[in-house]
Amino acid sequence: MNSIPSVDLRDFTSGEPKRKAAFVNDIGEAFEQIGFVALSGHFLSEELVARLYAEVKKFFDLPEAIKKKYEIPGIGGQRGYTSFGKEHAKGRKEGDLKEFWHFGQYLEEGHELASEYPENVFVAELPGFNEAGKQAYQMLEKTAVYVLKALALRLGLQEDYFDGYVKDGNSILRPIHYPPITEEPKNAVRAAAHGDINLITLLMGAHGKGLQVKNHRGEWIDAIASPDELMINVGDMLSRHTNNRLKSTIHRVVNPPREAWGSSRYSIPFFMHPISSMPLNCLEHCIDEAHPKAFSDITAGEFLNERLIELGLVKPGS
Repeated sequence: MNSIPSVDLRDFTSGEPKRKAAFVNDIGEAFEQIGFVALSGHFLSEELVARLYAEVKKFFDLPEAIKKKYEIPGIGGQRGYTSFGKEHAKGRKEGDLKEFWHFGQYLEEGHELASEYPENVFVAELPGFNEAGKQAYQMLEKTAVYVLKALALRLGLQEDYFDGYVKDGNSILRPIHYPPITEEPKNAVRAAAHGDINLITLLMGAHGKGLQVKNHRGEWIDAIASPDELMINVGDMLSRHTNNRLKSTIHRVVNPPREAWGSSRYSIPFFMHPISSMPLNCLEHCIDEAHPKAFSDITAGEFLNERLIELGLVKPGS
């Protein structure tokens, strides 16, 4: 594939069997061949998207001293602010040229998982930032649940197979700011080539050049969505669970041409994670003679911890 296929979630939710089956086929083929798809018909309104971007820009425009108040030590950057250059891709030493924020799961008081997840961090200076982040998180989570329903059918599973694993899961909404580049980067890019950790990622803000995907011929292609589309890709957890039937594709965010160094870039991915106890063991009917079992058994929580160590966000043994 030399371009990213587009699908419309309204086909899946239409109640019309032919449209639903076509959606399952189209998204399944895209994720089996290149691991990315552009999705319209999701549950985010234009008004919410505009409000979220406005609040995100306000946050990253705050003085550094204020932002640093919200950088919480000891939680691997899972909530609140992570400052510029702290995270790097697996296998690289150079920090990515970005700063970001994490909104996490919103649990009811007394929930059994409350002790497992860090609490969300609230920005006192920007109440609208907290509110827009929560609303976007919930609409993206709802969208992701329907995408996983379609993928379950593609894999020959019950439509609700993933539902219990992702309800109250450890998902993350990450507004990212790639600041203007002020000097020649030393081996660093805005986001080095990587695969995502989670089940699926829903990305807001892939409307201009920057995000690139490596196809199976080893070529980098631009991944550009229309303003009303989300870019969705398979993460390593889902690839592992399906014994690589669904592809977790390497992608990156490249630095802009020198003439555009003075401009910021913003993007907002939602990383759909399951609960930590979900087994990521390869599904039996994704294993055959042509596709022998490629991965050892592991839970989602164990896999996440391994990857956070590789990214430099968690120290070994913590």
